[in-house]
Amino acid sequence: MADLWQVTLVSPPYQVLTYERPSYFPELHSGQRVIIPLGNSHRMGVVVGPVDAAPDGVALKAMIWPLERTPLLNAAYIDMAENLATRQMADVGRILEILLPRGLRTAAVTFRVDKHVAERKLPASVKPGQIAKFSEVDKVALMELWQAGRMRVRVNAKREAEERFAQLLSDPPWAVRPNAKRQLSVLEYLLDNGPQSLFGLKYALGDWAPDTAAKLEGVGLVSLGELTADMLGEVDEGAGTCGDAEPFDYDFTAEQQVALEEMTSTLDNGGGPHLLHGVTGSGKTALYLEMARVCLSRGKSVILLAPEVALACKLYKNVVEHFPQARTIFYHGYQSPKKRELTFTGLAQEDGPVIVVGTRSSLFLPVSDLGMVALDEEHDESFKQEERLAYHAKEVAWYRVEKSGGLLVLGSATPDVKTYHAAKNGLLPMSSLTKRVGESTLPGVELVDISNLSNSGSPFAPQTLEALRETVVAGEQAIVMLNRRGYAPLMYCLDCGETVRCPECEVGMTYHKGRERVICHYCGMSYAYPLLCSKCGGVNFVPMGEGTERLEEHLAEVLPEGTKVLRLDRDATRRQERMEEILGAFSRGEAQVLVGTQMISKGHHFPKVTLVVVTDGDLGLNLPDYRSTERTFQLLVQVAGRAGRGDHPGKVYIQTRNSEHPIWKEVLTGDYTGFFEREIGRRKMFGYPPFARMALVRISYPADYKDGPAAVSLFARALKAYAGKYGITPLGPAPAPLSMLRGRKRFNCLLKGGDWSGLRTLYAHLAQANPDSKKVRTSLDLDPLTTL
Repeated sequence: MADLWQVTLVSPPYQVLTYERPSYFPELHSGQRVIIPLGNSHRMGVVVGPVDAAPDGVALKAMIWPLERTPLLNAAYIDMAENLATRQMADVGRILEILLPRGLRTAAVTFRVDKHVAERKLPASVKPGQIAKFSEVDKVALMELWQAGRMRVRVNAKREAEERFAQLLSDPPWAVRPNAKRQLSVLEYLLDNGPQSLFGLKYALGDWAPDTAAKLEGVGLVSLGELTADMLGEVDEGAGTCGDAEPFDYDFTAEQQVALEEMTSTLDNGGGPHLLHGVTGSGKTALYLEMARVCLSRGKSVILLAPEVALACKLYKNVVEHFPQARTIFYHGYQSPKKRELTFTGLAQEDGPVIVVGTRSSLFLPVSDLGMVALDEEHDESFKQEERLAYHAKEVAWYRVEKSGGLLVLGSATPDVKTYHAAKNGLLPMSSLTKRVGESTLPGVELVDISNLSNSGSPFAPQTLEALRETVVAGEQAIVMLNRRGYAPLMYCLDCGETVRCPECEVGMTYHKGRERVICHYCGMSYAYPLLCSKCGGVNFVPMGEGTERLEEHLAEVLPEGTKVLRLDRDATRRQERMEEILGAFSRGEAQVLVGTQMISKGHHFPKVTLVVVTDGDLGLNLPDYRSTERTFQLLVQVAGRAGRGDHPGKVYIQTRNSEHPIWKEVLTGDYTGFFEREIGRRKMFGYPPFARMALVRISYPADYKDGPAAVSLFARALKAYAGKYGITPLGPAPAPLSMLRGRKRFNCLLKGGDWSGLRTLYAHLAQANPDSKKVRTSLDLDPLTTL
């Protein structure tokens, strides 16, 4: 009787297929990776389990070769993938393709043999396709070598070459001819996306990109080689360029001690989520570390998550300092594929407890015996991924600790409204930290009305500018936030009155003076500046509005002579080492003012900062999104928390053109509870989460697709036919606030219901109504963070 097993394909078509286990194969286990034939090719698949019979009318094929001797993926990992597949209405194979590092999901491998078998002239290296053609006798001989550990898996030489990384060595402008378009394309792509593998460049730009990168290496603009820790600000063996970690040279306060006991109690009573609500500077990080100590002492592993790589890097440095003997791992999605593969396979074989520090993708590492997951700044939108696999780190972490009986710590000074509502209603325990540790106190916050400032030529009110000058003269430091990067958000043609707009997205293009380009912040399209007006052909443009680049230039002009101003935004930190240079220089006092976007609001500890200025507090407040008020409150309270963390008291100035908005009452006093009560009442009135389950269906089609409107009408009819059956209230489909993006017209449909299963089922009906899935794209985002 044939020995039959089901295998999940981790590449299209992502099906679960039945294969025969050859007689020479070793014993198989669920979660083990194998090479299997499919049509005229061979693929990598993950073993699901044995099956009694093959489907009717199917001619069975035999597996080719195992990729490991023991399963890479245990039952808990497969369960997590299946849970994600159910939530996303996707195949498990598709989920595994996304979760596994690239080298662990490819069938493009070579098997290297240490020594030949004397009686069988087997080659020193062999590919899966060659193995399939071997005789049964040779396969048996080869398997003996495999079982003896004398045969190893290697990525093909061509693929290994493509794993080399290209790193930008200098910021623009570059010494490149204006008509060297391919060279400029590579340089711009590296500037926008950071260090990239040659495979990544080839995939994004074309087959010509690796050769062009090699030419740029020859002129000193790009380096090619292994991705190093310096490229990404990684910590290597406890050292690195993460900047200074926040000191913990104090005893726990009474509030911290109570919180520690409460979190330990949650862990002792079966685990689950626990909200740690503490004001900025109240010592939440110290509590994460102490709870990690508790878990390690019990033989349990820990995952600590931060919203950004820079913050995760500092958190890792804290961990290394506090646990010098522990097995510690730093992980994030920008590391080299090889490094991520080694981390993944190493953890799959790890027996003892470990501490993993990183960003949201760290949750998909095969960490066993998980005792705690902590999300620092749990409200941050960076914990939600919306492309490829839509998931929220909070939900995945909750699932993982529920299975392991571990603790999920959700830490924030401004928690997600849904999280706080759950805590207030007894669905999860909460600990509160109302005071800062040490001698520092919360800063005073003042509102500055700039409604009459539009024609002054300065983005600052007189009292704001005076406070900045006084801070500099006193030898102290200031942070200035404007959540809009670039030099100017609009370029206005004086000849015809038109603004420069992106032809693919129909939005204004931002002028970046340092790069001498106008750039669309939505699709990335850019043009060299100066340029001709697309309407009249004129060249007379004037920049309108302010971005951080222009603000940096303005401050250098109006502050006392010799004042050094640094800028921290995405444009200034394209190269990771540049971010560390900026943060390090400001921390050492080499600059008096730091200008930046919301990047400066998160978790940074600068004891010498006594003044924080928010240039335009209204940005984002009135977006067509039900979370816009919550998002603005969180951002302003977080950035205010950067002031007064040292020995001197802090002050915060928030400029606004709408001083009557009700949010200011809570922002000025840092009153999260007051904000929550007002916001939760508004959401209850209009039926928004947490009082309803919400999903967003995104629909798009090419701008020149003439049947697109008819397809949207079909979706509308399907909604009308099925929504009532599942108790769902549909809003739309209607043009999205960003109605065109990357050359595609976009429509949104907001769905409100009582349970997730109904929303998924309704979406399945919509997907079936799609008249042309190649042209018309649909996607489902459960519990969306933004409806734009």
